[in-house]
Amino acid sequence: MSDTNTNAAVRVRFAPSPTGKLHVGGARTAIYNWAFARANGGTFVLRIDDTDPTRSTEENTQIILRAMRWLGLDWDEGPEVGGQFGPYFQTERMDIYREAAERLVAEGHAYYCFCSPEQLAADREAAKERGDSFQGYQRTCRGIDPEVAQARVAAGEPHTIRIKVPEDRGDVVVRDAVHGEVVFNARELDDFIIFRSDGTPTYNFATVVDDAEMGITHIIRGDDHLSNTPRQVIVYEALGAPTPIFAHISMILGSDGKKLSKRHGATSVEEYRDAGYLSDAFVNYLALLGWAPDGESTVISRERLAREFSLDHVSKNPAIMDPKKLDFINAEYLHAMDDAGFAHDVLLPQLNAAGLDDGTQHDESWYLMASAAFKPRCTLSSDVVAQARYLYTPDDELVYDEKATKRWLAKQGARAALEAASEALAKLDEASWGPAAIEEALEPLPEQLGMGKGKVFQPIRVACVGGAASPGIGETLALLARAHTLARIERAKELAQ
Repeated sequence: MSDTNTNAAVRVRFAPSPTGKLHVGGARTAIYNWAFARANGGTFVLRIDDTDPTRSTEENTQIILRAMRWLGLDWDEGPEVGGQFGPYFQTERMDIYREAAERLVAEGHAYYCFCSPEQLAADREAAKERGDSFQGYQRTCRGIDPEVAQARVAAGEPHTIRIKVPEDRGDVVVRDAVHGEVVFNARELDDFIIFRSDGTPTYNFATVVDDAEMGITHIIRGDDHLSNTPRQVIVYEALGAPTPIFAHISMILGSDGKKLSKRHGATSVEEYRDAGYLSDAFVNYLALLGWAPDGESTVISRERLAREFSLDHVSKNPAIMDPKKLDFINAEYLHAMDDAGFAHDVLLPQLNAAGLDDGTQHDESWYLMASAAFKPRCTLSSDVVAQARYLYTPDDELVYDEKATKRWLAKQGARAALEAASEALAKLDEASWGPAAIEEALEPLPEQLGMGKGKVFQPIRVACVGGAASPGIGETLALLARAHTLARIERAKELAQ
C-alpha cells in the first residue's frame, strides 16, 4: 500500500493530551509522524488535545513541549510556531466544534437527544431483557420533528447532540496502511454522541473536525485507537470531508509481553533524558520498535530516518521494549562522538549537573583528555560522573573499595610497588607530567621488582582512584595531576602490605 496520497501534499499531526508526561508510546508515535512528514516533503503539525478539564494542565503541556524539543522533533505548525490552521489547542477551538455540530443538525446529519441517563439505562436494560442483538442507543429522539427539537433546546431543556448513522450504511471498511483492510459492521454502531450536555465535544468528534479543518492526509497513531476509527469515518462522511489514510501502529510491550508500565522501569521521555540517554540514540531506538528499513541496521541516523521512513515497513506485531538494546545503541552514539563533542555535550553538562565542575577548573586540553579517557567506558551520559568522581574527591577523603583493597593493597608486595612508583613519579616535574611520560616512568617497575604488571599497577590504581577500574594508568594519573597522585600513593602505603 502506498504511503502517499496523490491528491494532496502530506500533512500529519501528533495530538497528545496534556494529562501527564510524554511516555514512550507517544514519543514513538510522534517520531513516526515527524519522520513520515520529512520523508515525504510534508508538514508535521503538533496539536494539543486539552479538552479534559480535570487533567489537562499548562504544566503538562510544557512538559510535552520540552520532551518534543529534546527529541529534536521540530514541528511545522502548532504551539510556539503558529500556522494558518490554528489555534492548535482544542480548548481554543470550542466555537469551531459547536458550529460544526450545529451545521450537521441543520443538514440532517445529526440531531438533538433529550434522553436522561436514567432513560438510557432503562432502554439498555429493556433491550437486554428482550434479547436484542443491538443494545446501544435505541434512537429514541431521532424521529423528533426538528422544529420541535429546536424549540425544546431554546427552552433550555438539557440535551446532547448525536450523529445519525445512516440506516442503510454498509460495512465501514478502513484501509489501514499497517493492518490492511479492516472491516467494521456499521449495524453495530449506535447514533453516538458528538456533543455532551455540558456543551463540550466528544473525542471522536473534536479530533475529526480538527483533522478535517487542518487538512490532515494521514493519521499515524497507536492501534488502541483502531476501535474509534469506524465512528470517526462516519463523522468524516457527515462533514463531507475526505477520509485520511489511517496507519495504526502496534503497542509497545515490556519484556514480559505485558503493556509497558512503571514496573518495567522508566516510561516517560524525561526519565530517559535524565538517566543519561542521548536524544539521537533514543529516537533511533524508538524508531526501530516496529519499523526497519532493511532488517539489519541497528544504528540509524536522524537524517536517514527522515529520508527513508516508510509505512510499508511498519510491523503490525507488538514491539518489545529491550533496555539492553537501547543501552547498546546509546553506547554506540557516545563512542562515535569526537572528543570535543563529548566534552561539550556530555562531560561538562554532566559534571556541572553533579556539582563537580562548572567548566572553569581545567583548561580545554584537560577536558579533551578526560573525554578521550572516559568516553569508551560510558554506556550512558551519566556514567561519566562515576568515572570522573575520583578527580574531584579530596585526597584524604578518597574511599577505597573494600574488595579492591583486599585484593590489591592488602597483598604482599603492594607497599613495595607503591614505594617504587612514588620514587619513579617524583622524578617527573609538572611540565612533563603526561600519559606517555607517566607510563614510561612506571614501565620498568615490574621487572625491577620481579612482579607481574597487575601486582605493580593495580595497587597504584587503587591508591589513586579508590577502585580497581579506571582508564589506562597514564591517563588516570595525568588527569589526577602530580601532587594529588603522590599524596594518594603516600596515603595508601598505610594500608599496603
